[in-house]
Amino acid sequence: MHMEYLVRELRKLADVRVRCFGAGRAEAGVSAYRVPGGLEGANPALQVLGVDLEMAAACEGADVVHSHTWYANFAGHVAKMLHGIPHVVTTHSLEPLRPWKAEQLGGGYTISSWAERTALASADAVIAVSEGMRRDVLAAYPEIPPGRVTVVHNGIDTTEYAPDPGLDVLRMHGVDPARPYVVFVGRITRQKGLVHLLHAAHSFDPGAQLVLCAGAPDTPEIAAEVTALVRGLDRDGVFWIQEMLPKPEVIQLLTHATVFVCPSVYEPMGIVNLEAMACETAVVATATGGIPEVVADGETGLLVPISQSGDGTPHDPERFAADLADRVNTLLGDPARAEAMGRAGRARAVDHFSWSRIAHRTRDLYAALV
Repeated sequence: MHMEYLVRELRKLADVRVRCFGAGRAEAGVSAYRVPGGLEGANPALQVLGVDLEMAAACEGADVVHSHTWYANFAGHVAKMLHGIPHVVTTHSLEPLRPWKAEQLGGGYTISSWAERTALASADAVIAVSEGMRRDVLAAYPEIPPGRVTVVHNGIDTTEYAPDPGLDVLRMHGVDPARPYVVFVGRITRQKGLVHLLHAAHSFDPGAQLVLCAGAPDTPEIAAEVTALVRGLDRDGVFWIQEMLPKPEVIQLLTHATVFVCPSVYEPMGIVNLEAMACETAVVATATGGIPEVVADGETGLLVPISQSGDGTPHDPERFAADLADRVNTLLGDPARAEAMGRAGRARAVDHFSWSRIAHRTRDLYAALV
């Protein structure tokens, strides 16, 4: 999501070539790379490194290479060494703060952590997507000089993400437009806190519906856990949409929700909160990472306090779930306040999180390095 909009605006300022993973793209200036044949059965982390080497080789002639997440950081690092060009890294998350990925990658998590640390430590500039992310970078990697880490927030396209008065998508998925509902949008991963939301949902106002746009589980184990928790909800009006919906459908579901809930235990920024705000929907979100820089507590939504261990797990999961339910019910019980927060949220998204502004700041950073 970040890349889609950043590249669109950067192309107005520079010649941008995108090198990404997966199937071919029709977009000009975009090259996609599949896993090299000899690595198709290897650990996913090794597959990533194989793709990264092909990407690095293709960066010849560039003035700057800019990588996003550990998946591409190794490509940027190798391109820097091979072609003698500056490397900029944008940190959307950090491997040391996502230890649950060991469930998904096994020994590959050690590889992903090595790739990230190596790339960040030698990068010419590190962009953090929030002040919270900057603090995490400097704490996790104290070898990085603080002056090398710059904050450039994520953004939102408030023309595309805007209130949709239509109701066809709600009806298509069985959601009753006449009843209030709480909506969640995110992957099924420990990071996004869906398990905590499902525990909290037992205490939601029984008159409210719950819409879960949640798919792509990290592991079979978390998929089974979420399935059991959804089936165990003793309430009607629960809708679990597991397929990835087109953006317009998500926008309509966000628009008509009384509350958007973001129960993440780790969220360096959280574009999804901006998406909900741009759709004029009040947000209830965890007060962690960069979320408090996006959601203005008491103005555009309500923040849920959390005391966490090093891996993000709440010290008191029951207390966290109860606090989450309390804030959701506060807004369900006061729809006028929720509507006012939604309007304030859109105004904040428009005023402070423009992709054009973000692209100009990124281009200025490039210029300072070449």
